[in-house]
Amino acid sequence: IDQRIQTTAFNAEEALTRDTVPVNVDAVIFWHVHDARQAALEITNYREAIDRVAQTSLREMIGSSMLSSLLSDRKAADEHLRDVIGAKTAQWGITVMSVEIRDVAIPVALQDAMSRQAQAEREKQARVILGSAEAEVAAKFVEAATTYADHPAALQLRAMNIIYETTKERGATILIPTGLVDSLNPAAALVQAGVLKSAA
Repeated sequence: IDQRIQTTAFNAEEALTRDTVPVNVDAVIFWHVHDARQAALEITNYREAIDRVAQTSLREMIGSSMLSSLLSDRKAADEHLRDVIGAKTAQWGITVMSVEIRDVAIPVALQDAMSRQAQAEREKQARVILGSAEAEVAAKFVEAATTYADHPAALQLRAMNIIYETTKERGATILIPTGLVDSLNPAAALVQAGVLKSAA
């Protein structure tokens, strides 16, 4: 009896998950004979028995699992199958080293539905983030409006700064009415703000 490490591929087709989703699952088991006497005397064909036990255990595991857990936590499913299959085959002199789920296939229609759901979730999250950002900007505008309402001179200085930055960046000349120049006079603004004393 060959006691080297062996591999056996097995699968479950259209097996229903706990949330009644049909799936096709492909897996492979790594095992070896640790007791040749038991393997020869305890079972007629240990290779065939391993394959059947693996398939049965896989279907049982699928039936007790939600689709989301099968898709997101394969490592846990691998370890569960290894323990279950190992416990059933140990009496035949077989040691199960590991089990690896290679693929979990779901119906195309369900794939499309899940894709649309994921897209909707991403769009929802984007709207939440955008709404949050807009709320913050609105709050800043309200804060600025309150400040400018309480300090008109600050608004005048800000207006002067905007005009300066505009001409600086564009290299353009802007014609400003005399009345507006007077209203934006920095000295007058500072006097209004109480920084400078009026000459009067």
